[in-house]
Amino acid sequence: MLQYVVRRVIVAIPLLLAMSFVTFMFIQAAPGDYFDLLRQNPQISEAVIDALRAQYRLDQPPLIQYGSWLWHLLQGDLGYSFAYKAPVAAVIAGRIGNTLILTGVAMILAWLMAIPLGIYGAFRHQTAADRALSFFAYVGMSIPNFFLALLLLYLASLTGWLPLGGMRSAGFAALSWPSKVGDLAAHLAIPALVISTASLAGLQRLMRGNTLEVLRAPFVVTARAKGLTERRVRYVHVLRNAINPMITIFGYELSSLLGGAALTEIICSWPGLGSLMLGAVRQQDLFLVMGSMLMGGIMLLGGNLIADLLLAWSDPRIRYGRI
Repeated sequence: MLQYVVRRVIVAIPLLLAMSFVTFMFIQAAPGDYFDLLRQNPQISEAVIDALRAQYRLDQPPLIQYGSWLWHLLQGDLGYSFAYKAPVAAVIAGRIGNTLILTGVAMILAWLMAIPLGIYGAFRHQTAADRALSFFAYVGMSIPNFFLALLLLYLASLTGWLPLGGMRSAGFAALSWPSKVGDLAAHLAIPALVISTASLAGLQRLMRGNTLEVLRAPFVVTARAKGLTERRVRYVHVLRNAINPMITIFGYELSSLLGGAALTEIICSWPGLGSLMLGAVRQQDLFLVMGSMLMGGIMLLGGNLIADLLLAWSDPRIRYGRI
């Protein structure tokens, strides 16, 4: 298993390099750069702008710029954010925790609800409860995240029950620890619910389908013929086999949650990587875009690796040899 993890890490390096190269070339293809905004300020001379461009190698051809960025990356330097006037690592460090909190809570909500609901619907196949759960799953998969976010924000504005954006209230620092937790939970409610809704619907459908497929398997018929109780058949034999495909898609689910979090963060004013990336792209903050992309790629590949390890842990029959 250790050799498998090492090989996966080695394979991830060229993937991250390819992602970074494509991202860098796309940014270079866009007209202008961040310093074009500075030229609009009459207090900044052209000589100062030229000196800054030379300092960060932005006056060189794109391939040389990319090579310079890679060289600094190998030294642990993600570059400097022109918009935030701070190192990229410090800017990302202040935002990545917020995104992890949001996506982590959304994933926990989705999985804790999807698996039992999917099992419940499968065990009551073609009943009114199963049809109702299937209907709500289709609705959840059909509603776009941005529309649901706007709808919930509108309802919150009418009722005043939840904050309309942000991560903390104005007087957060003066609150006690229980009040701080409650304030954070209130701000987290709408974006976490928005992100988890589509994921919950899809996972519920998958869990229901997996359970129905396993229920019809020959070994389940054999287990019942041997006289095992229905509870043991369902929650030992059926559930153990139906859960494996869910673990397999864990990594892809993490990537989809991160993708959905970007738009939701922007709409709900959640200070995470999504809103940070949008601002960096709009301002053409080159090094901040590259750093944010790199963090997103690492989280995606790490999620897929964790999914494979969890699958091997849950099913002793699975052994990883070659990639």
